[in-house]
Amino acid sequence: MTVQISFTLNGRPTTVDVEPASLVAELLREQLHLTGTHIGCDTSQCGACVVHLDGLPVKSCTLLAPALDGATLLTIEGLQGAPGSNLMHPMQEAFREHHGLQCGFCTPGMLMTAVALAAEKPDLTEADVRHGLEGNICRCTGYQNIVVSVLAGAAAMNAAKGD
Repeated sequence: MTVQISFTLNGRPTTVDVEPASLVAELLREQLHLTGTHIGCDTSQCGACVVHLDGLPVKSCTLLAPALDGATLLTIEGLQGAPGSNLMHPMQEAFREHHGLQCGFCTPGMLMTAVALAAEKPDLTEADVRHGLEGNICRCTGYQNIVVSVLAGAAAMNAAKGD
């Protein structure tokens, strides 16, 4: 038995049939073919699956897909720079510029978490970033460049708001 859900996905109205027990991460990857949201642990420990649900970061590997009905979902595929441009989001640009990634597996979740952190608290400190990223695991970088990237991305997001 499936249920039909309708929600806004990366700015576009979307209607799909889902199994009541299916997870958002499964829906995105397997049914909607949006593979930027990664599944690293299935227990909400690693943060590779973070998406924004109604503007808040959530781990999609433990969220049931029917919870999306009537909601707005933003995935890494929907993260972008200025509307109408081909530019990267300021946080993506900061990660590229400051070497905030290595293998890239954790990067989508890190970016989605970082964008939410910067939106919630525009004047982030290093301690804020380290605390805010506690739910995201990176096995490659040692986090220093990620922290630098998030701080630079937050500054760029603030500057973009002033434009």
